[in-house]
Amino acid sequence: MREHPYLTGAVEERSFLPNRWDIVAIPIVFALFVATAIGLREMAAPIGVLQEQAVTLDPGNLPGYALRTTLRMLAALAASLLFSMVYATAAAKSRRLELVLIPILDVLQSVPVLGYLSFTVTFFISLFPNSVMGPELAAIFAIFTSQAWNMTFSFYQSLRTVPHDLEEASRSFHLSSWQRYWYLEVPFALPGLIWNMMMSMSGGWFFVVASEAITVGDKQITLPGIGSYVAVAIQEKSLASVGWAILTMIVVIGLYDQLMFRPMVAWADKFRFENVAGQIAPESWLLTILQRTRFLQKVSNPLERLFTQFLRLRLAPRASYRLPSVRVHPHVSLAIDIAWYVIIAVGAFYAIQAIVDFVSEELKWSDVGTVIELGIYTMIRVIVLIVVATVVWVPLSVMIGLRPKLAEKVQPIAQFLAAFPANLLFPVAVVVIVQFSLNPDIWLTPLMILGTQWYILFNVVAGASTFPTDFIEAAQNFHVGGWLWWRKVMLPGVFPYYVTGAITASGGAWNASIVSEAVSWGDTKLNAHGLGAYIAEMTEKGDFPRIVLGIAMMSIFVILFNRVLWRPLYALAARRLRLD
Repeated sequence: MREHPYLTGAVEERSFLPNRWDIVAIPIVFALFVATAIGLREMAAPIGVLQEQAVTLDPGNLPGYALRTTLRMLAALAASLLFSMVYATAAAKSRRLELVLIPILDVLQSVPVLGYLSFTVTFFISLFPNSVMGPELAAIFAIFTSQAWNMTFSFYQSLRTVPHDLEEASRSFHLSSWQRYWYLEVPFALPGLIWNMMMSMSGGWFFVVASEAITVGDKQITLPGIGSYVAVAIQEKSLASVGWAILTMIVVIGLYDQLMFRPMVAWADKFRFENVAGQIAPESWLLTILQRTRFLQKVSNPLERLFTQFLRLRLAPRASYRLPSVRVHPHVSLAIDIAWYVIIAVGAFYAIQAIVDFVSEELKWSDVGTVIELGIYTMIRVIVLIVVATVVWVPLSVMIGLRPKLAEKVQPIAQFLAAFPANLLFPVAVVVIVQFSLNPDIWLTPLMILGTQWYILFNVVAGASTFPTDFIEAAQNFHVGGWLWWRKVMLPGVFPYYVTGAITASGGAWNASIVSEAVSWGDTKLNAHGLGAYIAEMTEKGDFPRIVLGIAMMSIFVILFNRVLWRPLYALAARRLRLD
């Protein structure tokens, strides 16, 4: 006779003994804690350990290198998540702050990783002069700068496009701003944010070589990790070592896909915005095991209750006790706006003046003209790659996002391809270009697409996977198909996600130009004409005025590109293409 579920649940409530699911889950959790503890202990070792632990090409060291690299990337991902939620919320909730924070975000995403390293390595080392923690923090910060911006843009876009009927429902339930944020806005943003976290993790791999093998002027710091292993392999022309690094990356990406991202995607599916449940939900074996455990559930229950109470805090009076709102006269509001614009203009003027003063002592107007010309070369490459990535990946991403089973199979493959560092293709690019006497200005350009296409892929997949099933069924009932289906149903539905992906793809392409326009294989070096190659060359020389000039010009190009094209499209998505 089958046991009654309520009686079974009552027995399990009184029992703290592990069940068969705990037997599987507890070793996994324990192994993760032990691996983290070992990695953190090595990251806090004395600085002299770096010389004793010089990176070698022995494949036996790769598990330890993989652990160190993964911990750096996870630490940067956690910092990126916190930054995204705070920064994007401030920009989405305040019209005046938005005028400042979004342009600053445009600048931040356009500054290349090498640009941050040039000015932060010394700072972090001075914080921990006798510890490995200083270089570790510099590497984590560099990886953070390759992860944070697309997550911030994704969260900002979601907050700006929350359906109006859900907002009205939250007001009807008299939720405070704090409760509305955690019970409505964050859950609505989670599916897209999680896919962008996957993209950020992969983006961190793309720049991990520059983050772990740091060369700024006369400072050379090499941290044990897969990135520094790849750098040594490229320097010594060891194709076998490159192969071992690729194999290790496949294993590591597969592990954190199964242990972290697959459970997160399956869990976040419950936050889909729709009225029917017509789609097959994504699954995760680890999430299923954790949900069926007894001992781990008992251990985590107090923390879960504490977190729930934290989310339920009103942090504001109830609606019936609120003070009457004070209406600001339009003239007063206009005066405040004018004062705010003046403050922004003065701050921008002083920032520009500081940059000009820093670079004007050693540079001439001819240097500025050279940088503008190189920036135009790089901008043409970025535009071409964005167009190509859009045409190729939008249809494929929609197909993947609408099929959860297909998405489960494609997810780890896409993460690996997005994580594949361009540095590992340098041998092929250099050998082919030299062997056939090809033009580097043309044939180094495909390397940049590795830092471009995946932002569009992951964001459009997120948009398609969260597209309401009832909308799709309505289109089927009205026999809407072909190009009309794309134009009236799917493209408007994923358009806000596409704009987010295109903005971050543009910034990723500019960043990728640093490593793609100046490549080497052993002693053979090839440079394409472009701003990325210019910044890479000046960084290697330690020429800080020209580094600042190159980064400032790259920021100007990105800001103008975003202001002219992407910001109007962002406004259109928020105004006309909301799910309601």
